[in-house]
Amino acid sequence: MSLELTFLGTGAAYPSPSRAASALVLRREGQCWLFDCGEGTQTQLMRSHLRAAKITKIFITHLHGDHIFGLPGLLCTLSLQSNPDQPNKTPVDIYGPLGLRSFLWRSLELSHSQLLFPYTVHELVPTRDQCPAEEFKDFSALDRDEALPQGPPGRVLHLDPEEDSYLLVEDEQVVVRAFRLFHRVPSFGFVLEEKPRPGKLNVQKLKDLG
Repeated sequence: MSLELTFLGTGAAYPSPSRAASALVLRREGQCWLFDCGEGTQTQLMRSHLRAAKITKIFITHLHGDHIFGLPGLLCTLSLQSNPDQPNKTPVDIYGPLGLRSFLWRSLELSHSQLLFPYTVHELVPTRDQCPAEEFKDFSALDRDEALPQGPPGRVLHLDPEEDSYLLVEDEQVVVRAFRLFHRVPSFGFVLEEKPRPGKLNVQKLKDLG
């Protein structure tokens, strides 16, 4: 399994002409996984050797603007580049803190943006000890009394107390988990762990060699 990391943005608070806001891409098996999507991410993708159309998963660490303000625009660009006649498109999976689904749905709804591909939003429910008490906002009631007929589907993920983490992705090769970070707002880190790969032994040759 080959992995390649590309840093698209390493700036904080706001983008600059020479350094964009937070974003990096992990390229794996022909797919691109985007971690954070600050303002300017699209421009940085165009300057890189990566193709935005290859993005299949997006992971958002927290809901500060320098990590998410580029996301609605990126989704719209992916939509413009997609083929509306392609059947059975695989959804783009988006993972992030509780409140991300509402942010995306309202941004796209208010800007009259209609995506030509499906996407799912998997929200991580934070615990109150992830940020100063006065900064914690409970978004669990967002849209509870509103019907969101066009809102994206997805899961609501709670902390696994035994693992002290959130299980996000698991396939034959890797497991991806989120873990809690302490920041001014609830924040998460992500761990990609490669599963053990047993080697192959020539048993007969071992016997011949004693």
